[in-house]
Amino acid sequence: MTPAVRSRHALLTVAEMARADALAIAGGVAGATLMENAGAAVAGAITARWLARPVTVLCGPGNNGGDGFVVARLLSEAGWPVRLALLGVRAALRGDAAGAAAQWPGPVEPADPSVLDGAELVVDALFGAGLSRPLDGGARLLVDAMSARRLAVIAVDVPSGMDGNSGAVLGEAPRAALTVTFFRKKPGHLLLPGRIHCGELVVADIGIPGAVLDGIAPKAFENHPALWQHLFPWPQPDSHKYRRGHVLIQGGGRMTGAARLAARAAMRAGAGLVTVAAPPEAFAIYAASLTGALVEPVADDTAFAALLQDRRRTGVLLGPGSGVSESTRSRVLAALDAGCACVLDADALTAFAGQAEALWPRLSERCLLTPHDGEFARLFGALPGDKLARTRSAAVQSGAVVLLKGCDTVVAGADGTAVINCNAPPQLATGGAGDVLAGLALGLLGQGMAALAAAAAAAWLHGAAAAAFGPGLIAEDLPDLIPAALRALRDPP
Repeated sequence: MTPAVRSRHALLTVAEMARADALAIAGGVAGATLMENAGAAVAGAITARWLARPVTVLCGPGNNGGDGFVVARLLSEAGWPVRLALLGVRAALRGDAAGAAAQWPGPVEPADPSVLDGAELVVDALFGAGLSRPLDGGARLLVDAMSARRLAVIAVDVPSGMDGNSGAVLGEAPRAALTVTFFRKKPGHLLLPGRIHCGELVVADIGIPGAVLDGIAPKAFENHPALWQHLFPWPQPDSHKYRRGHVLIQGGGRMTGAARLAARAAMRAGAGLVTVAAPPEAFAIYAASLTGALVEPVADDTAFAALLQDRRRTGVLLGPGSGVSESTRSRVLAALDAGCACVLDADALTAFAGQAEALWPRLSERCLLTPHDGEFARLFGALPGDKLARTRSAAVQSGAVVLLKGCDTVVAGADGTAVINCNAPPQLATGGAGDVLAGLALGLLGQGMAALAAAAAAAWLHGAAAAAFGPGLIAEDLPDLIPAALRALRDPP
């Protein structure tokens, strides 16, 4: 992946964004120019979406408020009826914000809920992404009034009250119809609940050179095919089934649907051969429903370990429908000790609750853990921080790649590299969808993709397939939707 590709999809923390501003200014871009460009971007986004109507611009005491002064001036010059209210006093503004305020020719009203009277739009330029405490006093009253009146809110950088790093809402934040941020997104724009509060998100170029990222070296990215498509294992003219990977899935005896969904997803992802290790009592179920896969009757842990001795196995999935038992633990450890690239999901993770010390020494960067929040907590305990920080900590602790599922899935490696996936629709909140995701990741891992890339690609394909289907989705639909997602990936419009 080229530095330019990484740059386009980089996510910047609040501190990294401040560093980007500082590097741009040190390189000769005036701070006042950045503020003017930011305000112009917000005003332009507004006029592109709404016809002129009464708008109230709420300005805070810092640079976010300075952006608001620019927005107010430009909308007024465009013929919009504008009221501007300032949280604080004009004389207390400093630097570029004071300069922007000096160019505003209209009155500056006190920031209280009455300034919303008659407004049809509200520009929220109260506080930016670096807010570290809950809103209180007049700011809280304004946000409560915006929400109570159900006004369309345009947020500058982030909705006031939202943490730009974590997406957490610090007490209260408006639900914006539109958020305009600058240069690059922040993690909080993508993580829940921040993503919900941002509404439509626009990233504006305000004149910060992309080269400043060389001095920042961000390690978080928004998931996008450009990050991993060059590694995707498309079949070649000389491919055959063994070159495309031979993966093994442990099947459960009672919950047979989980492994069957995973097997179909692994096949759709391109795995050349898929074998399901089935309990003898469930052999007929697997064999009848998986006509494109191999099904091996496996009576006990010894027989499962024997299957692992076939060196043509390129990946193993354990956990879906396996049951939480000593046998599941034994088979996980056997797969890891055999040196297999592994995907551990569901019961393969819960089986080690309180016994993770037996797991960590055997894991490596060739292993992928795919927990949901409950499984994550059972395996890792109450790690501190937001979802991105917790996933990174879990990857460091385990030595594996960790994919923490959700509408804001986070994938992290032990070196701190992380991606946040945002194309997953809420329809994926259905039983079995996670088994399909695990199978997709297995199919890609088994074809030689590195675990982090395989996990990111699987998450994206999973979301793309589900989004194309829309309402009414069930897990059984997903494997048959993967080919269309693959076509869109290979041949983008």
